[in-house]
Amino acid sequence: MKSKIEIKKSHVHRNRWFERLIAILALLNLCLVFFDLTYIPLRDFYLQVLPSLTQLYDPVKGIQPHPETQQYLNNVTQLEAQVLQTGLSSPQVESSLDELRLLSNRMIEDNPFDVANKSGTLAKIKYEMRLRTHEQSARDAFTIFWSPAYLSQQGWQSEINFFNSQIRPLINSNYYRDIDRFSNFINHFWLIDLPFVIIFALEFLARTFTISRRNPDLNWLEAILRQWYDLFLLLPFWRWVRVIPVTLRLYQADLLNLKPLRSQLNHDFAVSFAEEITEMVGIQVIDQIQDTIRKGELARWLFHPETRKPYVQVNETNEVKAIATRLVNVGVYDVLPQLQSDIEALMHHSITSTFNESPVYQQIQNIPGLNHFPNQLTEKLARDLSQSAYNNFIKTLSDPVAAKLTSRLITNFRDVLEEELQKKHNIQEFQSLLIDMLEEIKINYVKGIADSGVETILEEANQIRKITHR
Repeated sequence: MKSKIEIKKSHVHRNRWFERLIAILALLNLCLVFFDLTYIPLRDFYLQVLPSLTQLYDPVKGIQPHPETQQYLNNVTQLEAQVLQTGLSSPQVESSLDELRLLSNRMIEDNPFDVANKSGTLAKIKYEMRLRTHEQSARDAFTIFWSPAYLSQQGWQSEINFFNSQIRPLINSNYYRDIDRFSNFINHFWLIDLPFVIIFALEFLARTFTISRRNPDLNWLEAILRQWYDLFLLLPFWRWVRVIPVTLRLYQADLLNLKPLRSQLNHDFAVSFAEEITEMVGIQVIDQIQDTIRKGELARWLFHPETRKPYVQVNETNEVKAIATRLVNVGVYDVLPQLQSDIEALMHHSITSTFNESPVYQQIQNIPGLNHFPNQLTEKLARDLSQSAYNNFIKTLSDPVAAKLTSRLITNFRDVLEEELQKKHNIQEFQSLLIDMLEEIKINYVKGIADSGVETILEEANQIRKITHR
């Protein structure tokens, strides 16, 4: 007995072949659609290269030989037969030439090519006849061409060969097309397209039904919406849009590789979108900060975080105070010990400068045996003072009472600073400086994105992704 895995593989294999069959069928239908859409513009080409194809497909488009131009060609054929039987000078030939001159004038006046939108073909016919007979008027050219004197002088055979090779194909390309009750040209292509539409409809219903059964969270309508692009295969109009579902089906059936195109499209979209969104977000953030500064809300936002409503607090911590406390701790416990020698040197210099101004200190230096004592005293005093000041500072930070006093000092400092910042001249100066600084940042931010571009960032992201996949 076959295992479940083998049965599943066989089922997947059959589904793959069925998908490819439907994809190929959809591609064939799309080719027929484009052939039908381009048949009228290319009919002259088909008429010259594959005349049997036009005989087969003209009825589909409701195309019939135009009665007037077809009668004209029939008269020329009869003329050829009469010339072979009776010669060029017979009364029958003269009568046929008179009829052709009359039909030529009527063709020029009535323009039977206009119905098929082929007036350019008539212009080409008149040009060729004027060029052949060296006449300025098309009517005169046809009148002279279909005269016994001209045909005898120029040679019947050469002139009728010219007509059959140059003029007859142009006249023969004209046609008449039937019109339906809605004043539209008849087109029976829907009869050819109908079997394909029925197959696509049945397959679409079966596919969407299967998707809805495999996904209990989806109903049939939602499954249909997931396959929305397949609906283009069922439309009796805008048939050229079927290129979308056909391309997707060929890709899904592994008959068309769209990965390079998809990657390039994603890349181009990501570059343009990321550059625009980055600029927009950055500018918007800076503009909001500038508006906050103009409204005078920056100081209140910093010093009174409890008034930031409806500002969302991540925790109950005053971040500004916490940052200030953390900076003090880092400065005292980590930075000052490493600057001990510099502090001692500064204090030594200050004490020495103070002592040098004292007369007693100068007299001590002049006493033999005590001249080095002032320097030693200064060094010891500077070292002791700096160490004592540092130790007292550490004790102050760890003392609860000192911490309370420090907190009160910070609060009072904040209040005084806020009060000073609220003064008009200070506010104007700070606002002007901050807004100008942010404007410079905004300009240089956008310029930096334009200069470096998001291309470099995306390329770096692709490299990181490749390393991660490895």
